[in-house]
Amino acid sequence: MSNIVNDVVEDYIRHTLKDADGLLKELEVFAEENSVPIVHKEVSDLLKVLLKMQKPQRILEVGCAIGYSSILFATTCEDNVDITTCERNPVMIERAKENIKRAGFENNIRILEGDAVEQLKNVEGEFDMIFLDAAKGQYKLFYDLVIDKLKVGGVLISDNILYKGMIASDDLVVRRKKTIVKRMRNYLDYICNCDYLTTSLLPMGDGVAISYKDSKRGENENA
Repeated sequence: MSNIVNDVVEDYIRHTLKDADGLLKELEVFAEENSVPIVHKEVSDLLKVLLKMQKPQRILEVGCAIGYSSILFATTCEDNVDITTCERNPVMIERAKENIKRAGFENNIRILEGDAVEQLKNVEGEFDMIFLDAAKGQYKLFYDLVIDKLKVGGVLISDNILYKGMIASDDLVVRRKKTIVKRMRNYLDYICNCDYLTTSLLPMGDGVAISYKDSKRGENENA
């Protein structure tokens, strides 16, 4: 199963939404041709709406790849945003740096190079928005490292949370993905039931969770 919603519905949505242009369109084509994971088209547009509503000053991203989503954030927010992103793949890092430079956002986007777990431990300050789009089996680990860096009133966005539908049904689970599926289910159970977040799960793209931080961790529950 490649899609989590009806193919006809998904095709209609993608053909109805306005196409990206310029460098973002070029990166979409590159990603498609080279099997580079970037956000789905409908998720990209959702992110733009959320960015325009939230107007974040500081964004933390876990999982940079070729820099597509970072450039999307900066393009939508224009010059009023500071973005910190993480990537461990040297090839992706070099490609992302090149793309960020071409987009003219060298002063807005900073790439932390290396293992995200180690890099996130050293990230300081508060963020208005956090975007998780890295190793799916590590979301809870990433979450524990970043949630206290998200300000009250900030938004946490977790991409690919339905993982080709496998999260929703054991009938779809590929044997070698069982551990990832179990960990993602545990992550979703956690963010949907913790007292300091309000979370919505959306069946679009490969699944998106949007969590609003109502209070600091520990104020309404045992930390």
